[in-house]
Amino acid sequence: MSDSASTQATAFDLVGGEAAVRALVDRFYDLMDLESAYRELRAVHGPALDHARDKLFWFLCGWLGGPQHYVERFGHPRLRARHLPFAIGLRERDQWLACMAQAMREQGIDETLAARLHEAFFNTADWMVNQPRAVQRLG
Repeated sequence: MSDSASTQATAFDLVGGEAAVRALVDRFYDLMDLESAYRELRAVHGPALDHARDKLFWFLCGWLGGPQHYVERFGHPRLRARHLPFAIGLRERDQWLACMAQAMREQGIDETLAARLHEAFFNTADWMVNQPRAVQRLG
């Protein structure tokens, strides 16, 4: 009898493991530096991206179902609390999502998997917004 839970691939496996997660994260931050469409998102990160690259890589490995590198180093991610010092509005949220979507496309992540990841990324990114949302006027 086989255990289906142990044979089911995680998103980490489907992405391609640690090397693929590192390549995805590196492309994400490279795009942030290269593309003017991500200007406001880049500005939130300060002058150097090395620590951010490592932290996102460590976090995504565990979040995708792989090794818990981030938790081993820092404990529970407490994402919202850790991001409170940074001004994150709808523009930054949307730029983060667009940058990650572009990185996933360029890294050849399967479209179905990328769509599932994008939905999960949206839910998390939307939760990270800590700036007042603009009031929309009707009429």
